[in-house]
Amino acid sequence: MAIRQDTIVAIRKDDDRESPKVLRIANVNDNKYTMCTYPVDPDQDIDLKNHKWGHYFICGYKGYHEYARSKGISTSVPVGLDVLVDGTVPTGSGLSSSAAFVCSSTIAIMAAFGMNFPKKELAELTCECERHIGTQSGGMDQAISVMAKPGFAELIDFNPIRATDVQLPGGGSFVIAHSLAESQKAVTAATNYNNRVVECQLAAIVLGIKLGMKPEEAIAGVRTLSDVEGLCVSFAGSQGSSDPVLAVKEVLKEEPYTAEEIESIIEDNLTSILGHSPSSLDVLKAAKHFKLFQRACHVYSEAKRVYAFKDTVSSKLSEEDMLKKLGDLMNESHHSCSVLYECSCPELEELVNKCRHNGALGARLTGAGWGGCAVALVRENIVPQFILNLKEQFYQSRIDRGVINKNDLGLYIFASKPSSGAAIFRF
Repeated sequence: MAIRQDTIVAIRKDDDRESPKVLRIANVNDNKYTMCTYPVDPDQDIDLKNHKWGHYFICGYKGYHEYARSKGISTSVPVGLDVLVDGTVPTGSGLSSSAAFVCSSTIAIMAAFGMNFPKKELAELTCECERHIGTQSGGMDQAISVMAKPGFAELIDFNPIRATDVQLPGGGSFVIAHSLAESQKAVTAATNYNNRVVECQLAAIVLGIKLGMKPEEAIAGVRTLSDVEGLCVSFAGSQGSSDPVLAVKEVLKEEPYTAEEIESIIEDNLTSILGHSPSSLDVLKAAKHFKLFQRACHVYSEAKRVYAFKDTVSSKLSEEDMLKKLGDLMNESHHSCSVLYECSCPELEELVNKCRHNGALGARLTGAGWGGCAVALVRENIVPQFILNLKEQFYQSRIDRGVINKNDLGLYIFASKPSSGAAIFRF
């Protein structure tokens, strides 16, 4: 679901024929985010070794032009842009601040050039845009940023992308709380975020081969675990089950794989099969081993929980039983993220535990992990006391140490209902 916090991008074309054509990107919070200036060149490379906040706008700039060209839209005349950014989505919080920035930038550029693309196409486009920053984003954050509706969560499916409205039960509210550990997804991608993407791809290829695919077939056709889910379900069916995790447990070993072990199975070298992606090669350089079993178990079990969540809110359970079941699913999800996917951190573990201790029906990390926020499902009637307890038990010691300012607490913990996605305002 989308939350009420947002990122705003104001944009205008610089039509002054005398001034040099540049992209000027300023931020209302100019003490933290100094102005960035870039050339008017949609083919420019983003310097990933020199991370700047303005790079996220350039992701949208490059992506828009690539997409426009693919649609036969002329982009040959250079146009300068003046851009001003503001927002209330905390950075590095796991609340899709980067996706919000990339999506709002892309849509602002589209509007500035008088274009109007369908929401489904925008969701796919913005996912591709963010990959210019070096993170192998899956697209969920961008899809909900673009396609969200007020009052509904959305079940996002891909290939093709589509969103199904999910009506959440009354009587419960989601409280978002920041662990104050900043998740620097782009900076730590090779050892964290992109590492997991590569491990999942390798797990999918190895599963495909173990379940009957020829190595060259698996290498050419398998990119994600969803590509071999059918094979896993078929294997499970022969054992009287429909759970793809059964196949994972049967054919993958729990111990980490070395690169040499994987290469022996796939009959090729990893550099060759991942060489199309510089960010994947960075993962190979940094990785000592690959936990294929754990990552595949997490992905398949998490997908099962997503559909269980949707089925629960569509069921005839009482409100109380429904909320309890949803909370249980959130707790199971966090355990899987923490133990199998290993994307939690000590601050998140402390925060999630305090959420549950203070009455949350369920709590889990949200976003990419390795910091950022936890989301807790809380009965509506205890939300104010719940927030007060967390302020005292988690945030007060951080305030005392000067980590955050007491006056800024509202940015770090708040309740939210499902809100709307991206919009364009013209003045």
